[in-house]
Amino acid sequence: MCVVALLSILAAILLPSIPRGTSRARLESYAIDIASVLKADRNGAVRRRTQVVTEINPMARTVRSGVTGRLVAIPNDVRFDVTLARRCNQRVAGPTIRFFPSGMSCGGVLVLTRLDVGYEVRVNWLTGGVDVVPRHRI
Repeated sequence: MCVVALLSILAAILLPSIPRGTSRARLESYAIDIASVLKADRNGAVRRRTQVVTEINPMARTVRSGVTGRLVAIPNDVRFDVTLARRCNQRVAGPTIRFFPSGMSCGGVLVLTRLDVGYEVRVNWLTGGVDVVPRHRI
């Protein structure tokens, strides 16, 4: 009886401190959060009739809205790959996605993967449309 009690106490102390990885549902949630930031910036550009810039920082693993300032941070156990335009509107684009008053954008793809699960957040350069697409391993 004492051994069972001792093991129960140890389990209660140690189990909460064991790190858990990002679940599939949480990974999808990060992709949806990023998509909502991008959609808000596109809508803000059209509504305000001005250019809006979403900042993408792959090193810091963040996406920041140019309209609301909202920040989405990606956890370290998730791989974060970014493909952005080198030039946009005849300028060096840098780590940004620009949305124009017309609704168009510079476009880009942000990929979140963990183990064998992944999601792509795609920004269409022509329409500025934002989609979240499951990524399948090949």
